[in-house]
Amino acid sequence: MSASGGELMLSKRQEIILKLVVEEYIKTAEPIGSRTIAKVLDFSSATIRNEMADLEELGYIEKTHTSSGRIPSDKGYHYYIEVILTDNNDYSKSFNIIDELFENADIKREEAIKQAMNLLSQLTNYTSIALGPSAYGSRIKKIELVPLGESKCILLIVTNYGHVESKQITVPNNTSLEDMKRVIEIFNDILYDCPIGQVSEKLHYEINTSRIKDIMTYNQTIIETFLEAFTKFTQSKFYLSGKNKMLYQPEFSDVQRVRELLSFFEQNDIFRLVENTEQKGISVRIGKENQIRAMRDCTVITVPYQLNENKSGTIAIVGPTRMEYQKVIPLVKYLASHMSKLYKE
Repeated sequence: MSASGGELMLSKRQEIILKLVVEEYIKTAEPIGSRTIAKVLDFSSATIRNEMADLEELGYIEKTHTSSGRIPSDKGYHYYIEVILTDNNDYSKSFNIIDELFENADIKREEAIKQAMNLLSQLTNYTSIALGPSAYGSRIKKIELVPLGESKCILLIVTNYGHVESKQITVPNNTSLEDMKRVIEIFNDILYDCPIGQVSEKLHYEINTSRIKDIMTYNQTIIETFLEAFTKFTQSKFYLSGKNKMLYQPEFSDVQRVRELLSFFEQNDIFRLVENTEQKGISVRIGKENQIRAMRDCTVITVPYQLNENKSGTIAIVGPTRMEYQKVIPLVKYLASHMSKLYKE
């Protein structure tokens, strides 16, 4: 019999020991030794040591540099989530709080989503993110510029879903409307079918091409104006709460690691977190499975909420690999089900 990843199933005793290692490490953030396990389980010390050696050889637990104890590996966490974890824990109190929020008829949708992310972050002590349906999966089909006098104009962005988003921008000094329209023509060519979340990245990349270089030489302020507008447009498509929660996790006592993580959130690169995740069902990326360097010591859990055949949003939660999976996963799933209802109203 095999686990979902094609690996052989562990014996019952190995599962019991792995479960204890995972849950004790989640609780204490300290490597787990055979003595700790022997205090809880009715197995001989020799049996526990042998089973832990086998689990280490199979890649489910690993040594640390600073202790003789063991910690779960990314593979061990996955086995714990996919095979060992059950939904027997009662989180009805947390569910009731979520129910109360969404039953409040006086709160508008945007405010409800914002409060929901704050609540999820408070309940879990991790960073929570919601990506709206017009953000995830939306691609640019057309960009237009509408003059509003001499110094103002409206930037219109038409997506593949037929949505029209707008941002008011100020025309830079010593710049004509014709200059602005010339840039829009090039942007339409460059950004056609580009995912909304990758617009800023795409423009920064294209800045090195000859056409953009010509414009930048002519008037760099135009490019900066559009980059700012697109960045603000992208920012308006997600809700982020608790980005400083990671500072209180012992894994992130290293200043450089914290700097990388906070820099990622500050750069508003949130869309990259959900790239290539499943459109249906929960996705759990642990440690090095995350392509983003700042996330290599984190777990990113994403759950989509479906609105119709073509539209979906995503809830994501970011925490250390030593995450309280047995608590977080049911909460995120439950919240996602409410998000769907919110958009159907």
